[in-house]
Amino acid sequence: MGKLIVSLSPHAHGNDSVEKNMYGVVIALIPTFAASLYFFGIGSAIVLFVCVSACVFFEWIISKFILKQERCTIKDGSAILTGMLLGFNLPSNLPVWIIIIGALVAIGIGKMTFGGLGNNPFNPALVGRCFLLVSFPAQMTSWPVIGQLDRYLDATTGATPLSIMKQAIKSGDANILGQLPDSFSLLLGNHTSQLADGSIMGAGTTGEICALALLTGMAYMLWKKIITWHIPVSIIVTVFAFSGLLHITNPIYANPLDVIITGGLMLGAIFMATDYVTSPMTHKGQIIYGIGIGFLTVIIRNWGSYPEGMSFAILIMNGFTPLINTYVKPKRFGENVKKSANAK
Repeated sequence: MGKLIVSLSPHAHGNDSVEKNMYGVVIALIPTFAASLYFFGIGSAIVLFVCVSACVFFEWIISKFILKQERCTIKDGSAILTGMLLGFNLPSNLPVWIIIIGALVAIGIGKMTFGGLGNNPFNPALVGRCFLLVSFPAQMTSWPVIGQLDRYLDATTGATPLSIMKQAIKSGDANILGQLPDSFSLLLGNHTSQLADGSIMGAGTTGEICALALLTGMAYMLWKKIITWHIPVSIIVTVFAFSGLLHITNPIYANPLDVIITGGLMLGAIFMATDYVTSPMTHKGQIIYGIGIGFLTVIIRNWGSYPEGMSFAILIMNGFTPLINTYVKPKRFGENVKKSANAK
């Protein structure tokens, strides 16, 4: 008979597991995957396949031959999810060798260096993405025009909606924003607007193209209770409010609805910032965390060097997560708070 281990109460039991939640997020990403294939075609398929394959391979080889772990961790779905999220943060015309470097950095540095799943302080996919953005800025900011389903490295590229918003701020000319598609088109991912120079608008990364697909995934995860509303809603509301104030103050800043449905904001708020390991534990802490991400995103987008700021904002707030957890501690079970004798 095995040894019975008895621990102090409280005892809790649930049906959740790492595998269930990881594959649940993968299922929630199916609409986004379908949208990326619809708009980008073979380029999106290549980027996502290479990302997922490379992430799984690097996690297997590092855990088996470098860390010499007895249990193989590639079956829990976390490497697959990291590969998908990294792929959704890349342009659909990125060369394979750069994708493999990004996967190695995401798994090797962002995850396994700290001991694997549950120990990484920063979101691994974003570590890989930001490394590539800094190391290969030209390739990482080349955005294919949608509809080139059979083209990969030779795809025609163009400026994204975020680039146009940035151009309006730098030039001080609000008329530049007139080149943006209407909000409904942006929601659906229909970035086919013709720009002033005669070119067609680029569409951004493979995963940020269709905000409606991302919102569908969010609805699924809320329904399955994989995530709660606190982080994504606090990010979106903060960005909307901050951008709205800027827009009212000066029309060179885009209207807040266009701001929240363009770029990687929805992808980051729904699928990246909600990572269990790198986000706060309590609901109050998650709201603080979300407000911080939203505030930083608007600052970086409007006044930083890059048109997009979501990835950097999440990584910065990942670093603040331990402090937030220290400041906003969960209630202890069985704690008896003694009132002062002078309390009325």
